[in-house]
Amino acid sequence: MSNDPYEILGLTKAATADEIKKAYRKQVRTCHPDLNPDDAGAEARFKEITGAYEILKDPKTRARYDAGEIDGLGAERPPRQYYRDFSDASDNTYQQGRGFGPDVDPADIFADILRNGGRSGRGDYGERGFSARGADMRYSLNVAFLDAARGAETRITLPDGQSLAVKIPQGTEDGQTLRLRGKGAAGYGGGPAGDALITVMVGSHPVFRREGDDILITLPITIDEAVLGGKVTAPTIDGPVGLTIPVGASSGQTLRLRGRGIANAKRKAKGDQRVELKIVTPPEIDDSLRDFFTEWRKTHSFDPRVDLMKGANS
Repeated sequence: MSNDPYEILGLTKAATADEIKKAYRKQVRTCHPDLNPDDAGAEARFKEITGAYEILKDPKTRARYDAGEIDGLGAERPPRQYYRDFSDASDNTYQQGRGFGPDVDPADIFADILRNGGRSGRGDYGERGFSARGADMRYSLNVAFLDAARGAETRITLPDGQSLAVKIPQGTEDGQTLRLRGKGAAGYGGGPAGDALITVMVGSHPVFRREGDDILITLPITIDEAVLGGKVTAPTIDGPVGLTIPVGASSGQTLRLRGRGIANAKRKAKGDQRVELKIVTPPEIDDSLRDFFTEWRKTHSFDPRVDLMKGANS
């Protein structure tokens, strides 16, 4: 598998932050293990795609990768060093009768370093010992729409049977990765533990849809409410609220409930709820309603399609 996060997400280095997010969300849906239980390679591709997104979503991490300071897995790239870098060092074993000349094979130098380190007890493998940070562990978590919108706390069970509490922040987005510090694999030689990286998959909702920080719903209204206007009750993610339908409302008209959307910690504000009206006729048309509109039609010539037809013929 490629270690280039741009290649993994099907992007170029000129990709914008929005393009990176869209590419990640599109690909992660196609290989999420929970959505592809019969695909043995889904989990590996899911981890690869999530790892690539972790590198590119943060401008600082992305800049370090582009500069060659870290690799596609986020590991530090050691600065390149050459034999000449050590030629003037005061503690230079290569000037102490080791038998290395100006045309020395670098492989011989490296082998001698390892031999001397083992005999003398110097270096990271000797007196100080070897330690390293533990690996990050990746998991996925299915979250209900309202839990992601309002915030919640849940638990996941790790492969080793350990139960881990996970706090779902208010306004969590589909595909967002939560980082639990120190909850990954144990470190080596006393090194710190890695982190647990949890990708949140937000489920759909039968009533609410999300667009950025706004919540969208389609609200059915009756014919008389559309004609006469009135006060109705509309659902929001925080509970039902009153909504005024203007006189002469039409299907497709959108009303806005300010501050009834998703809380955004960065903007310290909430989005809005947009309510699209949809006129719904009664399930059964009785005689009185039929007679009323029959008479109304005789005396009115209103045609809502006039402008549409003019535009089609222009």
